[in-house]
Amino acid sequence: MIVWINGAFGAGKTTTARELIELIPNSTLFDPEVIGGALTHLLPAKRLAEVGDFQDLPIWRRLVVDTAAAMLAELGGVLVVPMTLLRQEYRDEIFGGLAARRIPVRHVLLAPAETILRERIAGRAVPPDLPDGDLRVRQWSYDHIEPYRAALASWLTADAHPVDSSALTPYDTALRIADAVSTGDVPVCDIVQTPEPTAETVAAGVLLFDEQDRVLLVDPTYKAGWEFPGGVVEPGEAPARAGMREVTEETGITLDDVPALLVVDWESPAPPGFGGLRLLFDGGRLDTAAAQRLLLPGPELRDWRFVTEREAADLLPPVRYERLCWALRARERGAALYLEAGVPVG
Repeated sequence: MIVWINGAFGAGKTTTARELIELIPNSTLFDPEVIGGALTHLLPAKRLAEVGDFQDLPIWRRLVVDTAAAMLAELGGVLVVPMTLLRQEYRDEIFGGLAARRIPVRHVLLAPAETILRERIAGRAVPPDLPDGDLRVRQWSYDHIEPYRAALASWLTADAHPVDSSALTPYDTALRIADAVSTGDVPVCDIVQTPEPTAETVAAGVLLFDEQDRVLLVDPTYKAGWEFPGGVVEPGEAPARAGMREVTEETGITLDDVPALLVVDWESPAPPGFGGLRLLFDGGRLDTAAAQRLLLPGPELRDWRFVTEREAADLLPPVRYERLCWALRARERGAALYLEAGVPVG
C-alpha cells in the first residue's frame, strides 16, 4: 500500500512523512524528489531546460511508478510518499500506473490555512550553499500557491482526504493520518486497476454520436487524456463485441446492432508501451432520450461529453485525435481505412 501525502509546497509533507513512518509498522519513506535530482545528472541540459518542473518530464512520472513498485516488491509493507501533485492528469498517470500494478493508494491532503502556509514558507530553511536559495526554495513555493488554489477548487479536495494541519505539529498531523488510514477514513483511491500489457494488444473503441453529430468522449480516471468508450479485447473475444461490452460497462448504453468498422490503426511500440492494433467502430447516433440515459461517471470514468471534431483536438492526445479524424472521414465515405500511427496507408 502507498500513503500519498499531497499538499502545497511548504505544507510540511516531508516532515510529516518522517513522523508517519514511525507510527505505521513496516513503512518506508519514498521521496520522489530524489528521482528529480537524479534526472539532472542523467538527462542532457538541453532537455532539462525545456521544462520548468521535473514533473513535466514523462520519464519522471514513469520512474516514480516503477521505483515505488520496485521498493514495495523489495520491502513490502507501506510506502509513505510526500509529493505535491497539482495537475490532475499527472495524478491520473501516476495513480493509474500504480493501480495497474495492483498497488492501492490512499491519498491524503495536508491543507493548512493559507496564512499559516505562507508563514511556514517564510520560515523554511534555505541551504547556505544553494545558489539563489531564497528564490529557488521560498519563491518557488509562493509561486505555486495559486496553482494549489486552482487544484483545490477543481479536483484535489474531492480526490484526497483533507487534514487541516494549521494548528498541528508534524507529529500530531502524522498521528491523525495514521489513525485515519487504520480506521479506513482514508479510503483506497477509487480507480480501476487496468493490468499493464505485457505484449501487443488489440483495443476496440466505439464512436457514439448525438443528434448534432457530435462524438462522445470519456475522461478515464486511470490515465491521462480523454478517450473513446472502449477497451482492450479479451482473449477469445470478437473486437466489435468487446467494444459493445465496454460501451455498456462504461456508459450504461446497450448497442443492439454490431457496430461497423471505421478504422484499423497499428500503433507502433513506444517503450514502456507495447503498441498493437487499435480499432474504431461506428456505434451510431443516440437520440436525446438515449443520451440522457448515460450513466454518471463511476470508478472508471470521471466525466463524459459530446464534442465537435474541432473541440476534440483540445482533449485527445495527437495520435488519438488523428485516428478520430480519419474515422470521421471513413464514416462519411462509407469505407473503412487502414492506418499506421494515425496515418492512412494504401
